[in-house]
Amino acid sequence: MGRKLGYAYFDLDEDVSRAAAESDPVGFVADLPERAVLDEVQRVPSLFTALEVAVDRDRAPGRFLLTGSANVLLVPQLADSLAGRMEILRLFPFAQCEIEGRRTPFLGALFEGTFKSRRGERLGRLLAERVVAGGYPAALARTAPRRRAAWYRGYIETMVQRDVRSLARIASLDTLPRLLALAAGQTARLPNVADLAGPFQLSRPTIRDYVTLLEQVFLLEELPPWHTNRLSRLVKKPKLHMGDTGLAAALLGLDAAALYEDRETYGQLLETFVLQELRRLASGHEHEIRFHHFRAKDGFEVDVVLEGPGRRLAGIEVKASSTVTAADFRGLRKLARAAGKRFAAGVVLYDGETSVGFGDNLYAVPVRALWEKAASGAESASE
Repeated sequence: MGRKLGYAYFDLDEDVSRAAAESDPVGFVADLPERAVLDEVQRVPSLFTALEVAVDRDRAPGRFLLTGSANVLLVPQLADSLAGRMEILRLFPFAQCEIEGRRTPFLGALFEGTFKSRRGERLGRLLAERVVAGGYPAALARTAPRRRAAWYRGYIETMVQRDVRSLARIASLDTLPRLLALAAGQTARLPNVADLAGPFQLSRPTIRDYVTLLEQVFLLEELPPWHTNRLSRLVKKPKLHMGDTGLAAALLGLDAAALYEDRETYGQLLETFVLQELRRLASGHEHEIRFHHFRAKDGFEVDVVLEGPGRRLAGIEVKASSTVTAADFRGLRKLARAAGKRFAAGVVLYDGETSVGFGDNLYAVPVRALWEKAASGAESASE
């Protein structure tokens, strides 16, 4: 037990605290101080009923902070016990702007269409280093790339052996790290369940269940498609993405130099990197932002579609190269036609030097605008 910011802290990964909570959940909760953090609460599902009783007796908000590395809504007993008695907040790995200690107006500029013409330096291999580093604080604390990659591999092993085991009974847990490594190679693609199932001699429904489990512990995510009645010929399959590119690079055995040379894989991981950066920025936004991808059956696509305030839509296309041409906006133009008046702006994020408009609320913007406020928006224009 420790104490942080006025809260007593209990780590249920620690043997003594977990044993006490499991042996007498009611007594454990009754003995908690006025404010308490229960970390890795999914490890003791029997606590949830006792917490329900305690909350019903005293509805003062903020008494208990429950944290965990799995989606606690999917833990048995929780949905019924604490429904209507809690607020769920997802904590993401660090965004690049948090790592840099900056604020960025990127999302505001995106939905307002206020990107300004600017020049800066391209990142080149430094961008690949950011992709490989990922955003987990404990990994970033290790400055040596080899040690950072080792931490990511150890984290995956811990998640599979501990949290996945608590969510479902799986006969062969060693399948999951191998499946996750295979999924890392398919990040930013439409998943082919048959390809994922092939090496394991498992049925497609079983592999589908395993993918869902990996989503529940935030190692994978499926990005749903955006569609409209204006266009009938749309691909309505979700896209598969890793939850963090540091995890993906470690699973694939790629350091920054190797990733930068493998342009196909680099393009995939950069797209996932951008999606996760946008998600992390959106988690602190005052309005809810929903995420999709867009793909028509004629091949036109947009990597990320954001739906923000007033159902306004913005599109993001990601390029690993340092140049942009008018042809790179074809998918964004198709999205704009389909969205009509809801369309706010379309951006091609690339590793270039210049922010420049391409007409019709379309812009080419350096990817570093995601974390540098001098790259976009009205705030930067006055600097």
